[in-house]
Amino acid sequence: MRVADLLKKKGSSVVTLPSTATVAQLLETLDDHKIGAVVVVDDDRVVGIVSERDVVHHLRGGGDHFSSLTSLMTSDVQTVTAEDDLVQLATTMTERRLRHLPVVEDGALRGIVSIGDVVKARLDALEAERDMLEDYLRR
Repeated sequence: MRVADLLKKKGSSVVTLPSTATVAQLLETLDDHKIGAVVVVDDDRVVGIVSERDVVHHLRGGGDHFSSLTSLMTSDVQTVTAEDDLVQLATTMTERRLRHLPVVEDGALRGIVSIGDVVKARLDALEAERDMLEDYLRR
């Protein structure tokens, strides 16, 4: 299964904010959408990603709610393409301890994949395989 297959099922919608947004705006966005990370986009270009974990580190370190996202976002963003394999992606996400990866094609944001998406896709595939084997054994 590829990232493109996953995006067909879950959709390609991505919640984004500009780098000029504040931590307070980020918190509101995370809560409103019930998500764990936001892709930071300026001029239709991915410039960062910021997660709940980043907010915790920022606030614990004395940062305030009025800081811009540039003060806490990860600017060296690991991305994937629609053609990437989900099994390899799961390994990469686990080894690098990444929970969210933006999907970028030709410099444009096309979606986002979470570790939960990858696990769900894998479980769905295993369940389908089990069902096929049970069907085969019943014949």
